[in-house]
Amino acid sequence: MDIRDQKRIVRRTTLAKRARLSPAEREAGGRAVAETILSLPEIAAASAVMAFASFGTEIPTDPVVEALLHAGRRVMMPAVDGDRLRAAPIARLEDLAPGYRGIREPPAPAFVDPGPQAVFLIPGVAFDERGGRLGYGGGFYDSFLRQNPGLRIGVCFECQIVAAVPAEAHDLPVALVVTDARVIRAG
Repeated sequence: MDIRDQKRIVRRTTLAKRARLSPAEREAGGRAVAETILSLPEIAAASAVMAFASFGTEIPTDPVVEALLHAGRRVMMPAVDGDRLRAAPIARLEDLAPGYRGIREPPAPAFVDPGPQAVFLIPGVAFDERGGRLGYGGGFYDSFLRQNPGLRIGVCFECQIVAAVPAEAHDLPVALVVTDARVIRAG
């Protein structure tokens, strides 16, 4: 079985597990992740935080984005610009509008350079304890993160942690994974 088949299987099984979570489990998970992320020393030291707007069955990220904004932090959100991902600052979560594939993003974004001290909260389908990340297959985040140094933090439900993420040379790992149950410091 080649690496693409392995990725396809991990995506399918992990997304199925995530889809079985109840609305109450999702809501509690979002609150737990927000609390944990806000307590990280890496977040306190960051010049800016690029979060993401969750969609579908992803762990809810609105609680952490709201808390960061309320704390006066510089918050950015990803926006798809042609075939690439870019960062755009936001002042209010309510300003986000459906963009690429219906995912909320800043409307008419003014793109910015996140800076080398930025922290990136990264979505994914699956993560492992070594920091391996399996995305949705578009390569947007891997391309973006190659151009933007900073701390990469994967954000997911605990059920999305797998024994090993199948990875290719272009797949970038994360330094930490924050789930609704724990913080994994990779490497």
